[in-house]
Amino acid sequence: MNIIVSGLERSGTSLVMQILKEGGFPIAFDSSRKADIHNPKGYFELEGGKIIKAIEKGNFEFNKYTDKAIKVTAYGIEYLPRGDYKVIYIERDLDEIILSMDRMAKDPVNREELKEVLYKLNENTKDLMNKSEDIDVLYIKHRNLLTDPETEVRRISRFLGGLNIEKALEIIDPKLYRNRAFKTNRRITTEPLTEVEEELIRKRLKDLGYL
Repeated sequence: MNIIVSGLERSGTSLVMQILKEGGFPIAFDSSRKADIHNPKGYFELEGGKIIKAIEKGNFEFNKYTDKAIKVTAYGIEYLPRGDYKVIYIERDLDEIILSMDRMAKDPVNREELKEVLYKLNENTKDLMNKSEDIDVLYIKHRNLLTDPETEVRRISRFLGGLNIEKALEIIDPKLYRNRAFKTNRRITTEPLTEVEEELIRKRLKDLGYL
């Protein structure tokens, strides 16, 4: 079985990887992407987060990471090969995600436009996982993880078959919850991504170092 930590970029995937590590669950990552001001405790990724390219091409060797948690952000989920997966999927307020992206990426983008694209990607990814016979998914709210960490960590522990709860809780630092939401009122609908939207999300992933 492959264990995957996923969610939109800047949704809290690195935090969950840290929780698993401190809780005694085996995770797979390398040192290709160093900790920085955006993720002071580290990214906990393989190949600097760029494994999506390999997954798209069918070149990623999932068998090397059986029963270890790896990070595959939301855009990569649709390219997973047939298999047996447990996915911990982190959901975060889209406005907070965009604010965090803006602070991390080199070039700002139209927030309203990006929000619509991220909404579609998020909803389409959840729909795909919910319908897949290969995937057992646990949804975690980023805000709940910081406001009621024990409840959420216990949910993760049950899903994976056991964590050291006390050690896992030590890694959660609410002070790192820095990107609070701005609010918009634009109505967003769920539709497949257009070619233009696909290009926009791929550009943003490149800006953030994921493609």
